[in-house]
Amino acid sequence: MLLSTMSFAIMNILIKYLIDYSTFQLVFFRSLGSLIITFLILKTKNVYLWGNQKKLLIFRALSGVIAMCFFYWGAHYISIGSAVTIRYVSPIFAAILATFFLSEIIKPFQWLFFLISFIGVFLIRNFDPSGSNMGIIIVLVASFFSAVVYILISKIGKGDNSYVIVFYFMLFATCIGGVGSFFSWKTPSISDYILLISLGIFGFFGQLFMTKAFQNEEVHLIAPFKYIEIVFTLIIGFTIIDEKYSVLHLLGAFLVIFGLLLNIFYREKNLKKTKKLF
Repeated sequence: MLLSTMSFAIMNILIKYLIDYSTFQLVFFRSLGSLIITFLILKTKNVYLWGNQKKLLIFRALSGVIAMCFFYWGAHYISIGSAVTIRYVSPIFAAILATFFLSEIIKPFQWLFFLISFIGVFLIRNFDPSGSNMGIIIVLVASFFSAVVYILISKIGKGDNSYVIVFYFMLFATCIGGVGSFFSWKTPSISDYILLISLGIFGFFGQLFMTKAFQNEEVHLIAPFKYIEIVFTLIIGFTIIDEKYSVLHLLGAFLVIFGLLLNIFYREKNLKKTKKLF
Protein backbone atom coordinates (compact mmCIF):
# COMPACT_ATOMS: atom_id res chain seq x y z
CA MET A 1 0.00 0.00 0.00
CA LEU A 2 2.91 2.36 0.69
CA LEU A 3 4.27 1.66 -2.81
CA SER A 4 0.77 2.34 -4.16
CA THR A 5 0.39 5.66 -2.35
CA MET A 6 3.86 6.77 -3.45
CA SER A 7 3.05 5.89 -7.09
CA PHE A 8 -0.19 7.86 -6.96
CA ALA A 9 1.52 10.79 -5.21
CA ILE A 10 4.15 11.00 -7.97
CA MET A 11 1.37 10.85 -10.56
CA ASN A 12 -0.44 13.69 -8.76
CA ILE A 13 2.67 15.88 -8.80
CA LEU A 14 3.20 15.16 -12.51
CA ILE A 15 -0.38 16.28 -13.16
CA LYS A 16 0.28 19.60 -11.43
CA TYR A 17 3.66 20.00 -13.14
CA LEU A 18 2.01 19.41 -16.54
CA ILE A 19 -0.97 21.63 -15.77
CA ASP A 20 -0.30 23.81 -18.85
CA TYR A 21 -1.76 20.98 -20.91
CA SER A 22 -5.54 20.67 -21.20
CA THR A 23 -7.57 18.40 -18.94
CA PHE A 24 -8.40 16.12 -21.88
CA GLN A 25 -4.76 15.80 -22.89
CA LEU A 26 -3.80 14.81 -19.34
CA VAL A 27 -6.66 12.28 -19.24
CA PHE A 28 -5.58 10.86 -22.61
CA PHE A 29 -1.95 10.25 -21.63
CA ARG A 30 -2.86 9.09 -18.10
CA SER A 31 -5.19 6.48 -19.60
CA LEU A 32 -3.29 5.39 -22.70
CA GLY A 33 -0.33 3.92 -20.80
CA SER A 34 -2.55 2.03 -18.37
CA LEU A 35 -4.78 0.82 -21.23
CA ILE A 36 -1.86 -0.72 -23.09
CA ILE A 37 -0.48 -2.45 -19.97
CA THR A 38 -3.93 -3.74 -18.93
CA PHE A 39 -4.68 -4.99 -22.46
CA LEU A 40 -1.40 -6.94 -22.56
CA ILE A 41 -2.10 -8.49 -19.14
CA LEU A 42 -5.60 -9.59 -20.19
CA LYS A 43 -4.26 -11.10 -23.41
CA THR A 44 -1.48 -12.89 -21.51
CA LYS A 45 -4.02 -14.28 -19.02
CA ASN A 46 -6.38 -15.14 -21.91
CA VAL A 47 -9.25 -13.26 -20.22
CA TYR A 48 -12.27 -12.16 -22.30
CA LEU A 49 -11.89 -8.38 -22.72
CA TRP A 50 -15.55 -7.36 -22.73
CA GLY A 51 -16.66 -8.92 -19.45
CA ASN A 52 -20.04 -10.27 -18.34
CA GLN A 53 -21.89 -7.21 -17.00
CA LYS A 54 -21.43 -4.79 -19.87
CA LYS A 55 -23.94 -2.14 -18.75
CA LEU A 56 -22.45 -1.89 -15.27
CA LEU A 57 -18.93 -1.87 -16.69
CA ILE A 58 -19.83 0.99 -19.04
CA PHE A 59 -21.49 3.02 -16.26
CA ARG A 60 -18.48 2.41 -14.01
CA ALA A 61 -16.13 3.52 -16.80
CA LEU A 62 -18.11 6.68 -17.57
CA SER A 63 -18.34 7.61 -13.87
CA GLY A 64 -14.60 7.08 -13.52
CA VAL A 65 -13.86 9.25 -16.56
CA ILE A 66 -16.07 12.06 -15.22
CA ALA A 67 -14.32 11.83 -11.83
CA MET A 68 -10.89 11.91 -13.49
CA CYS A 69 -11.77 14.84 -15.77
CA PHE A 70 -13.16 16.93 -12.92
CA PHE A 71 -10.17 16.13 -10.69
CA TYR A 72 -7.66 17.18 -13.35
CA TRP A 73 -9.77 20.24 -14.16
CA GLY A 74 -9.90 21.24 -10.48
CA ALA A 75 -6.13 20.85 -10.21
CA HIS A 76 -5.84 23.78 -12.63
CA TYR A 77 -7.36 26.06 -9.97
CA ILE A 78 -6.13 24.82 -6.55
CA SER A 79 -2.98 23.26 -5.13
CA ILE A 80 -2.54 19.56 -5.85
CA GLY A 81 -2.35 18.90 -2.09
CA SER A 82 -5.81 20.43 -1.65
CA ALA A 83 -7.22 18.61 -4.68
CA VAL A 84 -6.03 15.19 -3.48
CA THR A 85 -7.26 15.79 0.08
CA ILE A 86 -10.73 16.88 -1.03
CA ARG A 87 -11.00 13.97 -3.47
CA TYR A 88 -10.68 11.67 -0.46
CA VAL A 89 -14.03 12.90 0.82
CA SER A 90 -15.52 10.39 -1.65
CA PRO A 91 -16.07 7.66 1.02
CA ILE A 92 -18.55 10.02 2.69
CA PHE A 93 -20.53 10.40 -0.53
CA ALA A 94 -20.23 6.63 -1.06
CA ALA A 95 -21.66 5.95 2.42
CA ILE A 96 -24.62 8.24 1.68
CA LEU A 97 -25.23 6.67 -1.74
CA ALA A 98 -24.96 3.19 -0.20
CA THR A 99 -27.96 3.94 2.01
CA PHE A 100 -30.08 4.35 -1.14
CA PHE A 101 -28.59 1.70 -3.45
CA LEU A 102 -27.09 -0.93 -1.12
CA SER A 103 -29.48 -0.58 1.85
CA GLU A 104 -26.64 0.26 4.24
CA ILE A 105 -27.26 2.27 7.42
CA ILE A 106 -25.22 5.29 8.55
CA LYS A 107 -24.98 5.36 12.34
CA PRO A 108 -25.12 8.66 14.32
CA PHE A 109 -21.42 8.57 15.20
CA GLN A 110 -20.53 8.29 11.51
CA TRP A 111 -22.33 11.57 10.80
CA LEU A 112 -20.08 13.17 13.45
CA PHE A 113 -16.99 11.77 11.74
CA PHE A 114 -18.24 13.05 8.37
CA LEU A 115 -18.76 16.49 9.91
CA ILE A 116 -15.14 16.50 11.13
CA SER A 117 -13.95 15.78 7.58
CA PHE A 118 -16.14 18.52 6.08
CA ILE A 119 -14.80 21.02 8.65
CA GLY A 120 -11.41 20.07 7.20
CA VAL A 121 -12.69 20.79 3.69
CA PHE A 122 -13.98 24.16 4.93
CA LEU A 123 -10.51 25.04 6.29
CA ILE A 124 -8.85 23.99 3.03
CA ARG A 125 -11.38 26.07 1.09
CA ASN A 126 -10.55 29.15 3.14
CA PHE A 127 -6.80 28.73 3.40
CA ASP A 128 -5.73 27.21 0.09
CA PRO A 129 -3.21 29.65 -1.49
CA SER A 130 -5.27 29.88 -4.68
CA GLY A 131 -8.43 31.06 -2.90
CA SER A 132 -10.46 29.41 -5.67
CA ASN A 133 -13.97 28.37 -4.65
CA MET A 134 -14.54 27.08 -8.15
CA GLY A 135 -11.60 24.68 -7.86
CA ILE A 136 -12.93 23.30 -4.57
CA ILE A 137 -16.41 22.75 -6.05
CA ILE A 138 -14.99 21.04 -9.15
CA VAL A 139 -12.94 18.58 -7.06
CA LEU A 140 -15.94 17.89 -4.80
CA VAL A 141 -17.85 16.92 -7.96
CA ALA A 142 -14.95 14.61 -8.83
CA SER A 143 -15.17 13.16 -5.33
CA PHE A 144 -18.90 12.52 -5.74
CA PHE A 145 -18.40 10.62 -9.00
CA SER A 146 -15.58 8.63 -7.37
CA ALA A 147 -18.21 7.57 -4.81
CA VAL A 148 -20.50 6.52 -7.67
CA VAL A 149 -17.61 4.37 -8.92
CA TYR A 150 -17.35 2.63 -5.52
CA ILE A 151 -21.07 1.83 -5.58
CA LEU A 152 -20.90 0.45 -9.12
CA ILE A 153 -17.85 -1.68 -8.30
CA SER A 154 -19.81 -3.10 -5.35
CA LYS A 155 -22.65 -3.90 -7.75
CA ILE A 156 -20.23 -5.58 -10.18
CA GLY A 157 -18.74 -7.59 -7.32
CA LYS A 158 -16.83 -10.69 -8.39
CA GLY A 159 -18.89 -11.06 -11.55
CA ASP A 160 -16.05 -9.62 -13.63
CA ASN A 161 -12.27 -9.78 -13.53
CA SER A 162 -10.71 -6.69 -11.89
CA TYR A 163 -8.46 -6.15 -14.91
CA VAL A 164 -11.56 -6.09 -17.15
CA ILE A 165 -13.04 -3.33 -14.97
CA VAL A 166 -9.80 -1.32 -15.32
CA PHE A 167 -9.67 -2.07 -19.07
CA TYR A 168 -13.16 -0.58 -19.63
CA PHE A 169 -12.25 2.48 -17.55
CA MET A 170 -8.97 3.11 -19.38
CA LEU A 171 -10.54 2.43 -22.80
CA PHE A 172 -13.33 4.99 -22.28
CA ALA A 173 -10.91 7.48 -20.71
CA THR A 174 -8.47 7.15 -23.62
CA CYS A 175 -11.23 7.62 -26.21
CA ILE A 176 -12.87 10.58 -24.45
CA GLY A 177 -9.50 12.15 -23.64
CA GLY A 178 -8.36 11.61 -27.22
CA VAL A 179 -11.44 13.25 -28.74
CA GLY A 180 -11.21 16.18 -26.31
CA SER A 181 -7.48 16.56 -27.00
CA PHE A 182 -8.21 16.92 -30.72
CA PHE A 183 -9.80 20.31 -29.97
CA SER A 184 -7.22 21.45 -27.40
CA TRP A 185 -3.96 19.81 -28.45
CA LYS A 186 -0.68 21.33 -27.36
CA THR A 187 2.39 19.62 -28.83
CA PRO A 188 4.65 18.47 -25.95
CA SER A 189 8.41 18.65 -25.93
CA ILE A 190 10.32 15.34 -25.80
CA SER A 191 10.80 15.67 -22.04
CA ASP A 192 7.10 16.43 -21.55
CA TYR A 193 6.17 13.42 -23.69
CA ILE A 194 8.16 11.25 -21.28
CA LEU A 195 6.42 12.81 -18.27
CA LEU A 196 2.97 12.50 -19.88
CA ILE A 197 3.55 8.82 -20.64
CA SER A 198 4.78 8.38 -17.06
CA LEU A 199 1.31 9.40 -15.83
CA GLY A 200 -0.10 6.14 -17.14
CA ILE A 201 2.81 4.06 -15.82
CA PHE A 202 2.65 5.43 -12.27
CA GLY A 203 -1.16 5.27 -12.36
CA PHE A 204 -1.05 1.60 -13.36
CA PHE A 205 1.46 0.62 -10.69
CA GLY A 206 -0.51 2.58 -8.10
CA GLN A 207 -3.56 0.45 -8.95
CA LEU A 208 -1.51 -2.76 -9.10
CA PHE A 209 0.18 -2.31 -5.71
CA MET A 210 -3.13 -1.29 -4.11
CA THR A 211 -4.88 -4.40 -5.47
CA LYS A 212 -2.08 -6.66 -4.23
CA ALA A 213 -2.18 -4.99 -0.81
CA PHE A 214 -5.91 -5.73 -0.44
CA GLN A 215 -5.40 -9.28 -1.72
CA ASN A 216 -2.70 -10.07 0.86
CA GLU A 217 -4.07 -8.47 4.03
CA GLU A 218 -7.36 -7.69 5.74
CA VAL A 219 -9.02 -4.53 4.42
CA HIS A 220 -9.32 -2.80 7.82
CA LEU A 221 -5.56 -3.14 8.37
CA ILE A 222 -4.61 -1.84 4.94
CA ALA A 223 -7.24 0.82 4.12
CA PRO A 224 -5.96 3.47 6.59
CA PHE A 225 -2.58 3.49 4.85
CA LYS A 226 -4.29 4.69 1.65
CA TYR A 227 -4.52 8.16 3.17
CA ILE A 228 -0.74 8.41 3.28
CA GLU A 229 -1.10 9.44 -0.39
CA ILE A 230 -2.25 12.83 0.91
CA VAL A 231 0.84 13.12 3.11
CA PHE A 232 3.19 12.10 0.30
CA THR A 233 1.50 14.54 -2.11
CA LEU A 234 1.73 17.43 0.36
CA ILE A 235 5.42 16.73 1.06
CA ILE A 236 6.39 16.32 -2.61
CA GLY A 237 4.28 19.33 -3.58
CA PHE A 238 6.06 21.46 -0.98
CA THR A 239 9.59 20.28 -1.84
CA ILE A 240 9.41 19.75 -5.62
CA ILE A 241 6.91 22.22 -7.07
CA ASP A 242 7.08 24.78 -4.26
CA GLU A 243 3.45 24.68 -3.14
CA LYS A 244 2.74 26.67 0.02
CA TYR A 245 0.56 25.40 2.87
CA SER A 246 -0.41 27.37 5.97
CA VAL A 247 -0.86 25.78 9.39
CA LEU A 248 -4.67 26.05 9.11
CA HIS A 249 -4.55 24.49 5.63
CA LEU A 250 -2.60 21.52 7.03
CA LEU A 251 -5.03 21.34 9.95
CA GLY A 252 -7.84 21.04 7.40
CA ALA A 253 -6.04 18.14 5.66
CA PHE A 254 -5.52 16.47 9.05
CA LEU A 255 -9.24 16.78 9.93
CA VAL A 256 -10.29 15.26 6.60
CA ILE A 257 -8.02 12.26 7.19
CA PHE A 258 -8.92 12.03 10.89
CA GLY A 259 -12.67 11.98 10.24
CA LEU A 260 -12.33 9.34 7.52
CA LEU A 261 -10.08 7.13 9.66
CA LEU A 262 -12.50 7.35 12.59
CA ASN A 263 -15.25 6.21 10.24
CA ILE A 264 -13.17 3.21 9.07
CA PHE A 265 -12.32 2.11 12.62
CA TYR A 266 -15.90 2.61 13.81
CA ARG A 267 -17.32 0.55 10.94
CA GLU A 268 -14.83 -2.26 11.51
CA LYS A 269 -15.63 -2.31 15.22
CA ASN A 270 -19.36 -2.61 14.48
CA LEU A 271 -18.78 -5.30 11.85
CA LYS A 272 -16.86 -7.39 14.40
CA LYS A 273 -19.68 -6.99 16.92
CA THR A 274 -22.21 -8.09 14.28
CA LYS A 275 -20.13 -11.17 13.39
CA LYS A 276 -19.94 -12.17 17.06
CA LEU A 277 -23.76 -12.04 17.31
CA PHE A 278 -24.04 -14.60 14.53
